[in-house]
Amino acid sequence: MSDQPRTLAGHAEPGSAPPGPAGRPGMRRRLSGASRSTRIACIAAALAIAAIAVILVTGNDTGARPRALPAARNFSLRALGHPGQRVSLAAFAGRPVIINFFASWCAPCQRETPALARFYRQSGNRVAIIGVDSNDQARAAMRFVHAAGVRYPVGVDPLPASTTSSYGVIALPQTFFLNARHRIVKRVFGAVTMKELSAGVALMTSRPSGAPQTPGAGGG
Repeated sequence: MSDQPRTLAGHAEPGSAPPGPAGRPGMRRRLSGASRSTRIACIAAALAIAAIAVILVTGNDTGARPRALPAARNFSLRALGHPGQRVSLAAFAGRPVIINFFASWCAPCQRETPALARFYRQSGNRVAIIGVDSNDQARAAMRFVHAAGVRYPVGVDPLPASTTSSYGVIALPQTFFLNARHRIVKRVFGAVTMKELSAGVALMTSRPSGAPQTPGAGGG
């Protein structure tokens, strides 16, 4: 069973970067034919321009300014297995939250979701988790979360999966860790591990500064 994230369509999307433009022999000949003093003067001028640009951008600030943490988008979804009820991020205002995007047909989710449910039970509800069931069949999703022992709220996000898309999720599973201000402090692609859960909870319950951590694909 592969732990690689699956696209919402159920398969990987191939992609390739276009090759770079071909070199220009005429330009190379002109550069190689230039005198040594001319080349040195050109390099010095380029360095001076670059230095001026840096000064203009940074001003007198000698320290790097931390990038603001991205805000999580609010959502309100129909609650899986609870007709008439809703699952919303706003209901957890002021609390750190883990948001897990999954589906019953997602192979890595079949290993991840039971582990996430176990983590939730062991935390004694001290850690809030919201599951977002993306592009799934209701009956299959119900059987899946019941078998996995899920006790945290799960919202249903059917096609076109607007909530899932609004988080930039095109492959499942993915997990977001939000601090009490609902800023994203960590994002995991692929099946989340216990080590990543512990690290994410430590980040979202503290007050770190700087950019969110984003591991590579596969949750590693």
